[in-house]
Amino acid sequence: MTDAPTRIQVAGSAGTAPYEVLVGSQLLGELPGLIGTAAQRVAVLHPEALAETGEVLRADLAAQGYEAIAIQLPNAEEAKTVEVAAYCWKALGQTNFTRTDVIVGVGGGATTDVAGFVAATWLRGVRWIAVPTTVLGMVDAAVGGKTGINTAEGKNLVGAFHPPAGVLCDLAALESLPVHDYVSGLAEIIKAGFIADPAILDLIEADPEAARTPRGPHTSELIERAIKVKADVVSSDLKESGLREILNYGHTLAHAIEKNERYNWRHGAAVAVGMVFAAELGRIAGRLDDATADRHRAILESVGLPVTYRGDQWPKLVETMKVDKKSRGDRLRFIVLDGLAKPTVLEAPDPAMLLAAHAEIAA
Repeated sequence: MTDAPTRIQVAGSAGTAPYEVLVGSQLLGELPGLIGTAAQRVAVLHPEALAETGEVLRADLAAQGYEAIAIQLPNAEEAKTVEVAAYCWKALGQTNFTRTDVIVGVGGGATTDVAGFVAATWLRGVRWIAVPTTVLGMVDAAVGGKTGINTAEGKNLVGAFHPPAGVLCDLAALESLPVHDYVSGLAEIIKAGFIADPAILDLIEADPEAARTPRGPHTSELIERAIKVKADVVSSDLKESGLREILNYGHTLAHAIEKNERYNWRHGAAVAVGMVFAAELGRIAGRLDDATADRHRAILESVGLPVTYRGDQWPKLVETMKVDKKSRGDRLRFIVLDGLAKPTVLEAPDPAMLLAAHAEIAA
């Protein structure tokens, strides 16, 4: 007998329905209840790396009476293209997928981003369920309704706000995650600690080595706390008109690094560098105290995340940041901290301040 899962509510807003994020083990039995009886067909979108999982899920749903198909996507960020989305649309069209049918996205953050985007665009919106299998997917990508794909010009520039009908975070899936992928997801957990819930930082600092593995004593608590931070924010601001911007802490520079590295850097690694940059920017702007700024570098290094980036790339990074979704016109906007768990917007900072902050992360 397994423990009952933790259920985290995400309120509906802007005409969307509320939903639950379930965190626990052996959660796939919850899937039919989320799919519901109105659906006749279910499409399971999964990455190539999870072909076996995708097929098990498809067969299980077929055995329960659904017309279930599996659609295999490329691994990681390679899935987030318009060509892959078009391939999914074609598969849905060929199987007569209707507005009452349901998409299930099982995989990491890139997979759930694509699954949500395909669900948002097929017939102008069908229901979908996220089954994230990575730390990053559980605490970030699958919660909040932001879906999207990349273009040559940048990351997630094409997308839609389309919340899922439910999210199943099965912690057993993390057992087989490579350590680098697991640690990458810690960056988003640490971000939640700095912007809203400092208890997260205390738990990691008490035993950084244990935080690096799913077998650590605080794994479920860290994941649940990070999800609650995101759920609280997106419940009050689905479409990033205000409060939700705080979730972009560290992300303005991170997205530029990812594009510059042709998406070969893990998202969490880029976010780690981006947070150190944002902390230095906050310090230089006179917003953030030295102890909290220094704490960024210490905690990120303690779990094995990078805190520097190639210094000669700054001109390219600045140009990329200007087309970031968070910019207004060509005015750069950064989330910085006024103190621990006190995020705020710094708009159009002086280029000299940006350069000084960059010098602190330049390798």
